[in-house]
Amino acid sequence: MLRAATAADFPFVRALAGRPENAPFITDEDEAALARYLEDPTTRLLIWEVSGKPAGYALFCTLGDPSGGVELRRLALDVTGGGQGQRFIRALLDHAFGPLAAARVWLDASGENPRAMQTYSRAGFTLEGRLRQHWYRPALGRVVDLMLYGMLRAEWESLEPVPARA
Repeated sequence: MLRAATAADFPFVRALAGRPENAPFITDEDEAALARYLEDPTTRLLIWEVSGKPAGYALFCTLGDPSGGVELRRLALDVTGGGQGQRFIRALLDHAFGPLAAARVWLDASGENPRAMQTYSRAGFTLEGRLRQHWYRPALGRVVDLMLYGMLRAEWESLEPVPARA
């Protein structure tokens, strides 16, 4: 289940962003920056709950853009593996194309994050481009390629259901 984040969720969000396995790919923002997302009508900071407990978070941006494009700027899971990522992404896509009324959802990934790239492709996103040597990542100390992925409403409508957890 997705729900709007509150200030009480900031420690959870920051803990996920700050994990060593996430730090090269996710920006860890302070509480003031996170609070701005709660106030900004063009963003939605969401918490994904499983069995009533926070299991992940996501940040949607560019809401209300005349193109209907919505950016899925940030997402992270507390526990990975076992198909959890596919269920999380489907919940995010259903929210984007449902309540947020997106015509298109796009996101990016580091060219050095094969797990994310595989997850996005498996979820139905199309690799739309590669910005070579584009994104400086302080945790890595170098510039990496940025991979751009997108999904149109018609593509979302044609997705097969995500299998239930075995």
